[in-house]
Amino acid sequence: MKIRFWGVRGSIPSPQSPAQIKSKISSIIERITPADLESPQSRERFLSDLPPWLFGTAGGNTPCLQVESDEQYQFILDAGSGIRELGIALSKSRRKTKDIYLFFSHLHWDHIQGLPFFGPAYDPGVTLHFYSPHSTMEMALKQQMHAPCFPITIDSMNAKKYFHILTEPVHIGDMHVYYKQMNHPGSSYSYMLTDGKKRFIYATDTELSPNDFQRNDENAAFFGGADVLVIDAQYTLGEAIEKYNWGHSAFSLAVDFASNWGISKLILFHHDPTYDDKKLFNILQSARWYTEHSAIKGLEVLLATEGMEIVL
Repeated sequence: MKIRFWGVRGSIPSPQSPAQIKSKISSIIERITPADLESPQSRERFLSDLPPWLFGTAGGNTPCLQVESDEQYQFILDAGSGIRELGIALSKSRRKTKDIYLFFSHLHWDHIQGLPFFGPAYDPGVTLHFYSPHSTMEMALKQQMHAPCFPITIDSMNAKKYFHILTEPVHIGDMHVYYKQMNHPGSSYSYMLTDGKKRFIYATDTELSPNDFQRNDENAAFFGGADVLVIDAQYTLGEAIEKYNWGHSAFSLAVDFASNWGISKLILFHHDPTYDDKKLFNILQSARWYTEHSAIKGLEVLLATEGMEIVL
């Protein structure tokens, strides 16, 4: 399966400001030496040696992930503002996507706000399947596209639309999709997607608790030995303590959790909208230091960034 990140921020879209971009350019210029400009090779070497918070960005769109199975079934996890760019990419693809399976972790605005701008939803040749354990899913999606909040209704979307309230795992093509309720105001659900060979977990908007670490059959079946875990790591530990019961986790708890369940790859996700790129990549460094300091072996820690792709 192939996983691509289209939106990685939490709460609200947070594009870089002109001042932040100017600051990055200024910092890059200060690092340049005459030797760096001698040849195309030296310029490329200079750019590749820049820290990632300068030469790149985590991105400012709210949550949206695309998972493509080996049989090319298209799954979308959440419809934050990142889904707009995903829709453009699907429309430009040579291979026409006719069936799209969209799973919502929960119905808070940052996870549904991009849906009205998802181009394939207006294509009569497309069939959209919406999934959520929340019985209010259809109503929530319709309400955000209703006057005076939006100029057109969801009925203007010409794609065929089917709403499925999850009561049990689903099997779509070569993929099985499981879900598990997590600790978040209003209830958020994690999803585990598996093709029988690899296991991928999407666990946004969750405040990890001792119950999540308990080695019972339910937790082990869902989390144990997963290949990739994308998880809410919005806070530092101090912030998580200060914001207890807000429904988000600290990066150090995410590391502990991945280690507890023998997970191979941890991706820190749902970044705070007030964090700039420098702080986010510093958090990544801190998470990697914490992993090493805790003598945790076999765990790779990454920062979710827009455009990131992972192939399992």
